[in-house]
Amino acid sequence: MPPSGFRLAVVGRDASDRVQQAYSLLRTALLERPNVVVDWFASTDDLPTDGMDVDLVVVLGGDGTILRTCRQLGQHQRPMVGVNLGRLGFLADLTSEGFMSQLDRFLGGRFYVVEHLMYECRLTRANGDTEIHLGLNEVAVLAGSALSMLQIHVAVDQEPVATYGCDGLIISTPVGSTAHNLAAGGPILRQDLQAFVMTPICPHTLTHRPVVDRADCVYSLWLDEPPEGTTLVIDGQVKIPLAPGDLITVRKADLSFKLARLPEHSYYATLHRKLGWGGTLTPVSTGN
Repeated sequence: MPPSGFRLAVVGRDASDRVQQAYSLLRTALLERPNVVVDWFASTDDLPTDGMDVDLVVVLGGDGTILRTCRQLGQHQRPMVGVNLGRLGFLADLTSEGFMSQLDRFLGGRFYVVEHLMYECRLTRANGDTEIHLGLNEVAVLAGSALSMLQIHVAVDQEPVATYGCDGLIISTPVGSTAHNLAAGGPILRQDLQAFVMTPICPHTLTHRPVVDRADCVYSLWLDEPPEGTTLVIDGQVKIPLAPGDLITVRKADLSFKLARLPEHSYYATLHRKLGWGGTLTPVSTGN
């Protein structure tokens, strides 16, 4: 039996049949548990911007829905669990059936919370105008449709690193390391590490390889003359055209993403399952 007054928020990805079917099944199950108080949100667009006083947020969708929910919660992050109705699902790694079978464990608070690095991306325009975006996966500077090679200057803590001649550059968190970073040939970072990885996309200089550095550093990026269509992309969802004189700075946010996990969760088992790694997981004996 859930503790009296356990409060839950349920967030749906969209109005698609698959999401709404999961939404309906969960609603039916929760109505049978009178101790649970539920706030229902049909989509991430319905979420309040001033936070929610809940014990757990259940996201019905995929990793993209979790990213949108995380950004929408902003400074008011709450423990979150994802039910995967999308594709890979590294964050939303429970199936709908799997979540329903474990529902009472979550409602009973029998989960632990893993704190994950979030970032703050500040875009300062040449005229001094500034906008700040909170994110979880990655910041990317990408070439436009003409695919002109970019010359991206990078500094870490104001120390020059390199000028990358490339199709784009990704600065990724550990959570985002299995997304665009991985597709671009970057390394997989354990999700609870405090680090960023800089990964150039199709670098013109072959010795320009991904670099992993501390999370407490400040990463600065700029282009002298960005070709038309050059875009700053936040978590693959927010797209902002860049102009000469723009400065991008990325730093660790003052808050963290809170992911609810069951005690038996295994990070490497998730990688094995989601990435289709061959073979079987066999325990390694360390001897005596």
